[in-house]
Amino acid sequence: MPPQQRTILIVDDDHEILESMRTILENKGFRILVARDGNSGLMIAERENPDLLVLDMMMPKKSGFLVLEKLKSRPGGLIPTIMITGNEGSRHRAYAEMLGVRDYIRKPFAMEKLVRSIEKVIGFKSRGEGYDDEA
Repeated sequence: MPPQQRTILIVDDDHEILESMRTILENKGFRILVARDGNSGLMIAERENPDLLVLDMMMPKKSGFLVLEKLKSRPGGLIPTIMITGNEGSRHRAYAEMLGVRDYIRKPFAMEKLVRSIEKVIGFKSRGEGYDDEA
C-alpha cells in the first residue's frame, strides 16, 4: 500500500516537535492526524483507526501509558505504536514494551530515526531520499 494511503496519528503536547514530525511525514506521503493531549489522541485513534500511532509518554490530561492501556483493550486491539519520550527510565521502556509498543525513541531524536522506525513498523519504504535531521 503506498504511503499516501497510510494514516499516522501523532500525539504530542510539544508544538515544535509535533509540527516537525507532521511536516517530514507529510512530505513522505503520509496522511497525518494530530492531537496535543492524551484525551484527544485517544478519541481520534478510536474514531479514525490510523495505521500507526506516534505517541508521547508525558502529556496533559492523559499520559501515553493510559492511552495505550485503553487502546489495548478495544475490540480491534492496539494500533501499531511508536512511543517517544524524554524519559530516561528503563522501567518506563519495559512497561511500554509490555503494553505492545513496537519501538521506543528517546527525545531528542533525528527525524531520520523516526522515519526508519515507521518504515520498519508498517513495513515499507516511504518516498524521498533525504531526511531532515532537525527535531
